[in-house]
Amino acid sequence: MRRRSLLIAVPAGLVTIAGCGGSDSSSSKASASPSPSPSASASTVPPPKVVDGPVPAITAGTKFDEKPTVAKGTGDPSKNLAVKTVIAGSGKAVAEGDFVQVNYLGQIWSTAKVFDNSYDRKTPLVIQLAQGSIIDGWRYGLAGRKVGSRVEMAIPPTWGYGTTGNSQAGIKGTDTLVFVIDVQDAFNIKSSAKGKAVAQSDSALPKVGTNTDGKAPSVTVPKVDPPKKLVSNYVLEGDGAVVKASQTILCQFEGVVWSTGKQFESTYSQGRLSQFAISQMESVVKGLAQGVTGKKVGSRVLIVAPPDLAYGDTPPTGGTIKKGETLVFSVDILAAM
Repeated sequence: MRRRSLLIAVPAGLVTIAGCGGSDSSSSKASASPSPSPSASASTVPPPKVVDGPVPAITAGTKFDEKPTVAKGTGDPSKNLAVKTVIAGSGKAVAEGDFVQVNYLGQIWSTAKVFDNSYDRKTPLVIQLAQGSIIDGWRYGLAGRKVGSRVEMAIPPTWGYGTTGNSQAGIKGTDTLVFVIDVQDAFNIKSSAKGKAVAQSDSALPKVGTNTDGKAPSVTVPKVDPPKKLVSNYVLEGDGAVVKASQTILCQFEGVVWSTGKQFESTYSQGRLSQFAISQMESVVKGLAQGVTGKKVGSRVLIVAPPDLAYGDTPPTGGTIKKGETLVFSVDILAAM
């Protein structure tokens, strides 16, 4: 099993594909990570004073997105949150509530013991900077930093794992944590796929808008019988890595019913992104899970799921979806992990 980041509490921003989205759903609860809580006192501690040091020296791996080697801390660490921009990026500024895609290394100030890093896993972390999703030091320390930046932090226990520490990682309740974080990208409700437009020449399939302004694309369903097999076509083809069935994706999407053209769920109208594990989506809407698998990150994809790959004869109660409905999705694959 792939090792999960020690920073994660729950996969924030989950949306259940059932016409009744929300992270309170049973599907969301079932997917909660077994990883430790980010901070035992996250709801009660005051915001930190952010200072620019001290932080230990980076002695090797000094380039952006290169695994760093970090010296042991010297002297006493700051009792405040120490944050230093080691490499200044030129991308958009990160805000609390955004999802960030980062590579990172974490170690203990007093011993230089590395307790976690994403570089060796060859998979960046995608996580929301929100209370309950990430340790508070990250929430406050990354806010305002720009994409493309390398940021180093020294986080006291108050804004890390509190006085209980993290026994799984060998972190004591008195340990100050040191992180080097390479901010690769950031996403929010205004994010869109940015791929190259692909011709939509089949008149028997829905047409999806190609706007990239963060607004919902149009989805126009033709007045013909729906296809009987799964359709998964690029609308905008990105240049990122191919999505694997074992991954979790971060996306914008909307779903409509083929027979009526009515929308049954949309991240755009809900005002938040969706994050779901493809393996879990297999048990909800197989067509959606299969439709994004094998597609490139950064793409917008049209997916048409026939009834046997959607809800069949057991649709969600009280919603727009009826028995035997074919479903149409427009999915912007923003990131995968």
